Amino acid sequence: MDLQSFVDMMDTMTCIISVETKEDGSYGDIRIVTGNPAYIKSIEHANDDDPQMLTSKFVPNSLYQTYFPTDLNFEDFCFRCAVLKQPMHTYVHPERFDFWFNLFMMPLKSEGNLHYCTYTQIVSRYADSEKMSDTSASTASEVLNTCIKLRGATNFQHTMDEVISDIRKLCDAQSCVILLTDKETRTCSTLCESRNEYSMLPSMKGILSDDFYTLTETWMDTIGGSNGLIVKNRNEWEYFKEKNPAWYESLMKAHVDSIALFPLKFNDELLGYIWACNFDTANTVKIKETLELTIFFVASEIGNHRLLNKLKHLSSIDVLTGVLNRNEMNIRIDSLRSSDSEPLQGVGVVFADLNGLKKVNDSEGHEAGDLLLKNGAIVLQNVFVGDEIYRAGGDEFMIFMSFTTEAAIKEKCEKVKKLQRHYNNVSFALGYCYQNDSTDITGALKTADQKMYEDKEQYYKEHPEARR
Repeated sequence: MDLQSFVDMMDTMTCIISVETKEDGSYGDIRIVTGNPAYIKSIEHANDDDPQMLTSKFVPNSLYQTYFPTDLNFEDFCFRCAVLKQPMHTYVHPERFDFWFNLFMMPLKSEGNLHYCTYTQIVSRYADSEKMSDTSASTASEVLNTCIKLRGATNFQHTMDEVISDIRKLCDAQSCVILLTDKETRTCSTLCESRNEYSMLPSMKGILSDDFYTLTETWMDTIGGSNGLIVKNRNEWEYFKEKNPAWYESLMKAHVDSIALFPLKFNDELLGYIWACNFDTANTVKIKETLELTIFFVASEIGNHRLLNKLKHLSSIDVLTGVLNRNEMNIRIDSLRSSDSEPLQGVGVVFADLNGLKKVNDSEGHEAGDLLLKNGAIVLQNVFVGDEIYRAGGDEFMIFMSFTTEAAIKEKCEKVKKLQRHYNNVSFALGYCYQNDSTDITGALKTADQKMYEDKEQYYKEHPEARR
């Protein structure tokens, strides 16, 4: 067959790919044999708005890695099309390009151990939702089911547990996990995990360590600019071992035979990863297209959940001092007063009022006053560890404790008096009340407040110059 004449009949960017097979059934070199004028132009005369290749020179019959880095997903598609004679189609957004690729591959006749296929690509800057949903009916139905669960969720964690279980069953995998990563704290956490009853794989919750985040930092480089990573055969594992020996070693120790891993991104922020291990490799293509579609919805839901939690956190925190604000204090007190709430045992209330804040504001300025408030909050946070600290307003803080004792409250108040000496100008007037339970929280507040004012009056008797 005259491959050049054949490919030149096509107007859309198209090339011919060859896949070499070995005697043991594995594949060897994958080459771009030739291309039509539109394809060659995309390499040699690419505009700034076009995907940029590793080279601007097209050389017939070159290894595909001449033009872009090793991509196991690309290799799998080439093998399936050229060798197994399966027509292939996908719509993807590889990480290495800021473009969407609508890809079509058709098998051609083989010649000995060389197998050929066409590779046609249509490139666009923005995603086309119709093309994203252009998939098999069964896959579309399964992804739609996931979306319905996510959108109708009232319990986020329960829904994510259901979703990951559905994905694991779809992949016929021994294990499926969503791992969240936090760049700021350099930590990882398991959002949800599903394992079948025969799985010999260890639970992620049991193998997460303090330095696991360091390992995850290598994953995107191993993915190599593709939109995900699927490793399931000897060729792919050899590449994987060379690319990331530390990760390879950890997977081998965990008895992982196959892995499909995709990053979860929301507004260009990496949230974490979803992966399936030891899956049915006969369904690799379906698994790939399902995960490619599902990750958009899963990542969006996780991103929105994080954003809502962040907004909730910001709305409950006093911006200046970092402790809980007055609104949260009122909500807490109202909940304790509610007849529907179960009384808490061993309740303590402490009022802590900064002495001399007005004088500092008047004589040294509000920046100095703000610093005094911050330092005061630090003292309270260092003493009342695990307790609820609120800024009630102005120079006043309230601390709520449960399952405590009067001796423990008294000891903490004494510790505040000692610790405040290490901070310039920090001096608290303190009053506390202990009750066996929270049934009379209003009385506890009044008693603690009254004792605090008595302590403040004593302070001003001893330091009349500080009276406001």
